Amino acid sequence: MAKQSFALLMIGLFYSLTVSAQAKPSWNTIFKRINDEVQSHSQAYNTLKTATTTIGHRLTGSVNGAKAETYAYELLQSYGFKNVRYQPFEVESWSRGTLSLTVGPHKQQLSPVKSVALAHSPVKVNLTDEIVDMGNGLEEDYVAAPGRAKGKIALVYLGVLPGSREGTKSLHRSEKTAIAIRHGAKGIIVINTAEGGILLTGTASVTGKLIPIPAVCIGREDGMALKTLLMTGKQYAHIDMTNFSGMIKARNVIATIKGRKRPHEKIVVGGHLDSWDLATGAIDNGIGSFSVMDMARTFKVLKLRPARTVEFVLFMGEEEGLLGSKAYVAAAVKDSSIQQLRYMLNYDMTNDPKGYATSAAESKELFESIGAIAHKLDTSFKNSFYAGAGLHSDHQPFMLEGIPTGGGAGGKLPNNAGPCYHADCDNFKLVDEQGMKNTVRFSSMLLYGIADAKTIKAKHFTDSETRAFLIKNNLKEPLQIAGEWRWAD
Repeated sequence: MAKQSFALLMIGLFYSLTVSAQAKPSWNTIFKRINDEVQSHSQAYNTLKTATTTIGHRLTGSVNGAKAETYAYELLQSYGFKNVRYQPFEVESWSRGTLSLTVGPHKQQLSPVKSVALAHSPVKVNLTDEIVDMGNGLEEDYVAAPGRAKGKIALVYLGVLPGSREGTKSLHRSEKTAIAIRHGAKGIIVINTAEGGILLTGTASVTGKLIPIPAVCIGREDGMALKTLLMTGKQYAHIDMTNFSGMIKARNVIATIKGRKRPHEKIVVGGHLDSWDLATGAIDNGIGSFSVMDMARTFKVLKLRPARTVEFVLFMGEEEGLLGSKAYVAAAVKDSSIQQLRYMLNYDMTNDPKGYATSAAESKELFESIGAIAHKLDTSFKNSFYAGAGLHSDHQPFMLEGIPTGGGAGGKLPNNAGPCYHADCDNFKLVDEQGMKNTVRFSSMLLYGIADAKTIKAKHFTDSETRAFLIKNNLKEPLQIAGEWRWAD
């Protein structure tokens, strides 16, 4: 028994040494300073409160969106950054106008249903047609009922319906819309998953361009009731909507700290500043973007200057198709600075992280070395580690160029904020101050550790390696649906 205990002790010691192998002794002091500064002086919560109160929503291309860009620029300047800059880009922007949805068993007997337009629906629609239930709205649902949706309005569930085939995985609302279009649907009604009549908005376009059919969202209760009615006979819908679509100008906001030893190697940390217009976007993505700005403040006030250059980026246009991050990456490809990027950390609705996540499993040792120090400072940080990849946030354009991505993970949204995603209840009252502080302090440690590490094992993939990585992570199909699969196979 003693021998077994000794063996276990030696294994634990070996593990401890392995985990901390990439950590520098100086990080213990630096991370302690980060922890104390954020806990005592974080401005993330208060600046977000000010922005939601004085600006409101932050829709890209709107007056409010421009105000948010200016607010972020001036805030970073107030933190001592003298090199804050705008990165302007021009995009086709969409905003909602009017919408009326009525439903009933006869075209002449329709009753109003509470609804909201999904982004990139056509500029003008006046459509009456039969509704058909297409289940989860996945390819398999259309294959199982060939031709059913052609010339009709498809009713689909936002997520995966109870009782669906085991292992069924959902797709993004835009991908479900693209499938409906491909199968000849004239319109699509999406049933939200949240209870209480909450409506969800967001883009229904995989490209960020106008789609040819109207896309609307209705509440879960109304949607499930409509599914029941369709089992008893035909139902029709009349969709009358107007929207705006046109070219607008927007600006990413960027602040930089030049690297001490390897200034030509760059770590980007960012989050999208923009929001939808149904509420103030406090959770999506105020808690992410204002945490990024407070990371910048923390680095500046502590005079932190790691070995590599750190760039803090507030992206606009994420909600309408990752427009700001795509513009950033396109500019980096054009001037060849894309080769300098070693990591991109993305903060989208990140709250109170308990660990770190990355697309690169090779970063496990480094990330856990950083997290081990964070855990010693506060055991509420569990130092969990996640390796994997997904789409539909500002890390995506970077990942498609082969750049390792990551960020904080393992936390939960505060105050039952999940149902308010893209909804009219996404307000500041949902925000938790300590949750934001935790995002800032633990993520500042991660950022500094990566930027200051002696080596970063995660590599910048070649084109063929990127392709293999995306296939391994089951991202080929959604990228093909979105028209972003650039490989001819």
